[in-house]
This record gives sequence, C-alpha cells and structure tokens, in this order.
Amino acid sequence: MLNDALHTLVLDNLSTAVILLNNELQIVYINSTAEELLDVSEQRVLQEFIFNVFHDSAKDFLSKLHHSLDSLSAFTKRKVRIELSGARVLTVDYSVTPVTTRSTQHLLIELVPIDRMLKISKEEAIIASQKTNRALVRGLAHEIKNPLGGIRGAAQLLERELPDNRLDDYTNIIIEEADRLRNLVDRMLGPRKAIEFKPLNIHEVLERCKALISAETSGSIKVNRDYDPSIPELMGDDDQMIQAVLNIMRNAMQALQSQEQLGDKCITIKTRIVRRFTIGNELHPLVCKIDICDNGPGISPEIQDNIFLPMVSGRAEGSGLGLSLSQSIVNQHHGLIEYESKPGNTQFSIYIPLGNGHEP
Repeated sequence: MLNDALHTLVLDNLSTAVILLNNELQIVYINSTAEELLDVSEQRVLQEFIFNVFHDSAKDFLSKLHHSLDSLSAFTKRKVRIELSGARVLTVDYSVTPVTTRSTQHLLIELVPIDRMLKISKEEAIIASQKTNRALVRGLAHEIKNPLGGIRGAAQLLERELPDNRLDDYTNIIIEEADRLRNLVDRMLGPRKAIEFKPLNIHEVLERCKALISAETSGSIKVNRDYDPSIPELMGDDDQMIQAVLNIMRNAMQALQSQEQLGDKCITIKTRIVRRFTIGNELHPLVCKIDICDNGPGISPEIQDNIFLPMVSGRAEGSGLGLSLSQSIVNQHHGLIEYESKPGNTQFSIYIPLGNGHEP
C-alpha cells in the first residue's frame, strides 16, 4: 500500500500529463497534471473512452492507438492540435507507449503542452524585432532629417533670390514636401516626450478612447464594455497609453467602416487580470489584459506576420505606423501586444504587468 501511495504521489507531481488506457481504450488512470491540462476530474473520466475526452485532429488517431496495442510499438507526435470535449484546442507533444501486464495490455499516454512555449517564443521574437525596428528607425531618421533640413533651407534661400514671385510656388512645394517627410519621420520615431510613470487607472484610459471613437463615428459603430472593476492601478503614462489603445481602436473602426454590407458593427473592450503570465522571458505574478475585439473582415493573411513593422498596412491609404507605435509604447511599459484574427473576429490583446513599480 505504501508503495502504491508513493507511486501515486510521484505521478501526481510530474509536470507531464499522464493517462493510462486499457485495451478497450478506456481511461483507467489520469494524474493531476492531466486533470488540470484537460480540465476534467478523475471521477468523471474513469472508464470513459479516450476520444470522449480528447482526440488528435488527425483522422488516423484511433487507428494509431489500436496499432500500438496490437504491435506493441510506441510512437510520438510533435506539435499536435488536440481537440477537447468543450471545443477547446491545445497544442501538445504526446507519446504513446504500450504497457503489458500478466492479464492485459495498456497504453500509457504522456502529454506535454507546448502552447505557452510557442507563445513565449513568439513573444520574444516580437520584442526583439521591436527593439531592432526602433534602432533602425532612429538611424534612418537621422540620415533622412539631416539632408531634409539642408533641402528646406536651400529652398528658402532660393525663394528670396528668385526675381519672379510666380516661381515661389515651386519653392513652396519643396518646403512643404520636406516638412511632410520630416513629420512622417517624427511619427515613425514616436512621442518625443519621455514616459512619465505614475499611478494609472486603465479604465479611465479606455473610457477616453471609447468617447473619442464614438464621437468620430457618430454612434454608427457600437462600442461594448466588459470591465473587471477589481483591476488596481498600474504604473504608466496615461497620454501614451491613450495613444496606444486609440491606434488599435481606430484600426478596428476603419476596418468596420470599410464593410458597407455589414449590419451591426461592433467593437468590444474587455479587461481581465491574468495570474502568473510570462512576457518575453519574465514571469509576472499579475498582469492586466485588455482585449479590443471587432467583428470586421479580419487582417489579410499576407501581412499578419508583419503588422507590427513600420509602414505595413492593410489599407491603401494607411501609413502603417499605428500598430508599430502602439507596440513600442506598450513595450516601454514592460508589456506586449498580441492578436488573433479571422473574418468576423479580430482581437488585439494588450498585456501590462501590475505592481511592477519600476521604470525601463
């Protein structure tokens, strides 16, 4: 009995999810990690067929399990999307090993979730890319603004020397275009004012953005709110956070306005607290998550991997600077912006650590 208790204690403390099936593919044991991963209880799933609890999205899932039983051969699958009973989907690595006893045969299934690892890897790539982009833009801005200043100054001098005032139109064009390019570079660089960290109520920021969007659309787009009022103040710069959120909401607004045939146009703002969340390579005990969702056409697949890069836009008239600037602002708040998009549902999620109390 002591030995059985010890085995159970060891299995329940593994970080790997373990499931044991009999030769009828019914569950006869599931450890605590598997219960948590699959969101089930041992009492409910014992004697249940494995495909009632989860199944590999591949068509040959059951045939592979039967083949493993019959041939006593183990197999492993990587980066597999498994579908759970509640319509949830997980990405896992899993291995199946036949276990033979005197009386019967069993299959041992070991599941390792990799969703979070894939997400962390993606987050680190976004953060590294953002740092590279900022350095590149700063260098490019320096190289552009210096000759622009010279061109503008030369045009002003030329304007004074021209004998015919009718030629002033040409020098004015040079000056105006130089100013336009300078303003574009300034927008790429982002706010000149340094971030001022102070206690910030995120819902006041969101309400300000909601009011601006409602005014710009004259109420033609409905803005829904789903706030968690228990979220405490975070340390941040209210003006810059308003800019970051507003850029995302304006993108959603413009996407909806482009769909004339769409009936109910809607943006939803939701706030929640997320516990023990990793941003990049740092684990934060509490994180404020802000979701901005719209029911528009979604982001074009051609640009989805690059939407946070400067000058990438899904609209012909767009500058492609809004999301890059928003990501930069949120990064300076030790946070990150992620997104998921498909036709009819695009969601941008802003993650800001709570209680960090420090400045970058």
